[in-house]
Amino acid sequence: MASLKELKGRINSVKSTQKITKAKQMVSAAKLRKAQAAAEAARPYAARLAEVMGSLASKITVSENSPKLLAGTGSDKVHLLVVMNSDKGLCGAFNSNIVKAARVKAQALEAQGKTVLFYLVGRKGRPVIRREYPSQIAHMFDTTDVRYPGFNEAERVADELVAMYEAGKFDVAHLFYAKFRSALVQEPTDQQIIPVPAPKAVAATTDAVTEYEPDEEEILAALLPRYLKTQLFGALLENAASEQGASMTAMDNATRNAGDLIKKLTIVYNRTRQAAITTELVEIIAGAEAL
Repeated sequence: MASLKELKGRINSVKSTQKITKAKQMVSAAKLRKAQAAAEAARPYAARLAEVMGSLASKITVSENSPKLLAGTGSDKVHLLVVMNSDKGLCGAFNSNIVKAARVKAQALEAQGKTVLFYLVGRKGRPVIRREYPSQIAHMFDTTDVRYPGFNEAERVADELVAMYEAGKFDVAHLFYAKFRSALVQEPTDQQIIPVPAPKAVAATTDAVTEYEPDEEEILAALLPRYLKTQLFGALLENAASEQGASMTAMDNATRNAGDLIKKLTIVYNRTRQAAITTELVEIIAGAEAL
C-alpha cells in the first residue's frame, strides 16, 4: 500500500494536471467561437462559386481539349492523398481519425493496383504515415510558423498541387480533413479535388438568356484554380474549428476524469491516514499496558 506521503504527492500532481486541462479547455472554447464563425462564413462563398461553375460546366462539353484541371490526364493510375492535420495535440482523436480515413483510402486504392502518394499538411499526421509509407511521401507542407493557416497557405498548397499535376506526378488528388459539425462531432471527409469534379448544374430560376464574354470554357478555365484554392481554404477553416472543438471536448473529459481520480485518491488517503492513526493508538495503548 502506498504511503501517506506518496498519496498526497499523487493528489497534488493530479490537481496540477487538472488546472492545466481546465485552462486548455477555456482557451479552446474561446478560440472555437472565432474558428467556427470563420468556417461558417466561408461556406456560402464556396457554395455560390460551385453554382457558378455548375452553370458554366452545363454549357460546355468536357473533352480532351477542356482545361486539364477539369478534363483530367486520361488516367487514374497515381493518386495523391492530401492529408490535413493540426500542428498541436491535446485534441483527442481529431488527428488520428483523419489519418485513419486516409489509410483506409490508401489501402483500398492499392488493392486496386493504384499507386498512392501523400501530401501532408500539419505535423501531427506525419509519424504514422511516414512509418507505414516511408517512400511514398511526395511533400510535407509546413505550417508550424503560422498561427492560423488561412488563404495564403491554401493558395501556396494549391499552386504546389497544380505544379505537381501539370508535371505529371499524379493523376487524381483526394483531400482529407475534418468537417466541423459541432464541438462534439467532427466528420472526417474525403473529397476529390483534382481533377475538379464537374459541379452539378443549378436549375435556372429565370428565362433570361445569359451571354458570356469571353466564352464559357475560357471563364471556367480561369475559375478552376480559384475554385481549388477555395476548397483548400474551406478545408483549413473547417479543420481549425474541428481542432478547437475536439480539444475543448477532450480537455473537458480530462478535467472531469481528474476530478474523479482526486476524489478516489482522497478517499484512499483518508482511509490510510485513519488506519495509521488507529495503529499508532494501538501501539501507544499496548506500550502503556506493558508499563
